[in-house]
Amino acid sequence: MAEFIKIYEDNPNPREIEKVVSVLKKGGLIIYPTDTVYGLGCDITNTKALERVAKIKGVKLEKANFSFVCHDLSNLSDYVKQIDTTTFKVLKRALPGAYTFVLPGAKSLPNAFKKKKTVGIRVPDNSIALEIVRQLGNPIISTSIYDEDEIIEYTTDPELILEKWDNLVDLVIDGGYGGNEPSTIIDFSVQPPEVIREGKGSLEIF
Repeated sequence: MAEFIKIYEDNPNPREIEKVVSVLKKGGLIIYPTDTVYGLGCDITNTKALERVAKIKGVKLEKANFSFVCHDLSNLSDYVKQIDTTTFKVLKRALPGAYTFVLPGAKSLPNAFKKKKTVGIRVPDNSIALEIVRQLGNPIISTSIYDEDEIIEYTTDPELILEKWDNLVDLVIDGGYGGNEPSTIIDFSVQPPEVIREGKGSLEIF
């Protein structure tokens, strides 16, 4: 049975955030709100938790394309190779926001991602997600939770999410209704940068 916690985005309660962080530190899986769709996540440094997520998604961990949710861009060099000034300016302009940027992975990536040539970076415009990552002290992974219903590709109602994921995760956050449009993915590991998926994030800022 997953724990169900209500957290308000406009003023996340630090005690509730602490509960979430405690679950993550113990290797737990959470479902949390972002500025796009609800995400399934865990601590990026916990290999067992990452393997659980990969199993749920039906992929091998080494082949999984999980994004890293970061609090800001200050620790970017821990996860990606040095990027040029132009790319950094684009990231500064777009984030926090509904984008995933694919960048060349650094050698210092956590063990489970060592063989990855690229990594997806997210800084969502959602104070709940950002506070979780800030308190945890390192990123969590992000992978969207799909809905089998073809009309609604992403589940948006936290109570329905709880019903469906109750036995698969350790905690579900009710951060209000989520969106059903995913982030825009742009690959900056190639030149010129390539749009992999057009989602909520507008391409006009580029």
